[in-house]
Amino acid sequence: MKLMMSLIGWSGVVFCTLAYLFLSMKLIRSDSFSFQALNILGGLCLAVTALDTHDLPNAAANVLWMSIGLFALGRQLKKRDQKTP
Repeated sequence: MKLMMSLIGWSGVVFCTLAYLFLSMKLIRSDSFSFQALNILGGLCLAVTALDTHDLPNAAANVLWMSIGLFALGRQLKKRDQKTP
């Protein structure tokens, strides 16, 4: 179980870091599905491992990070739906 939690945590680090790297290199845009998905997955993985270790401030920060990504993605999808007849 400890190995699984470690893999989940490291996956979260990779997802969030790739999102920022790709954004900084202008390979993706901040309003892209890819950017939001990487941040949502990263935040989820990091929140799960933080909860497992009872690190509540870290868990809260990552739940907020993930929530911001979900909010942004929802807004983008709503905009896209309004544009299509």
